[in-house]
Amino acid sequence: MDITTSTNQSRRGFASVSKERQREIARRGGQAAHEKGTAHEFNSEEASLAARKGHERGTAHEFTAAEARLAGRKGGLARARNRRVNGNGNGNGVSAETHEPSAEMADISARL
Repeated sequence: MDITTSTNQSRRGFASVSKERQREIARRGGQAAHEKGTAHEFNSEEASLAARKGHERGTAHEFTAAEARLAGRKGGLARARNRRVNGNGNGNGVSAETHEPSAEMADISARL
């Protein structure tokens, strides 16, 4: 059966599997890699080196304190929204009655 999305692209292979099943498959793959000894875990020195390379190339974005605060806030709101989806509430930051973004979400999105 061919399942299509709103962009008219078919969902085949891994994309056609439910998110829960994708997560389970990925978890097993990671677990197997660790058991086999081929999984890689960054230590702080390697992470520092990767960040330094990004800055040297000019591809790393340097956040101002205000940008970092807004980005963190946006991430926190997204996490809370995702938790509501899996628990109670409509979970999308949109009012169920008006289908409009909440004032807080609209304000944060406008600043980013």
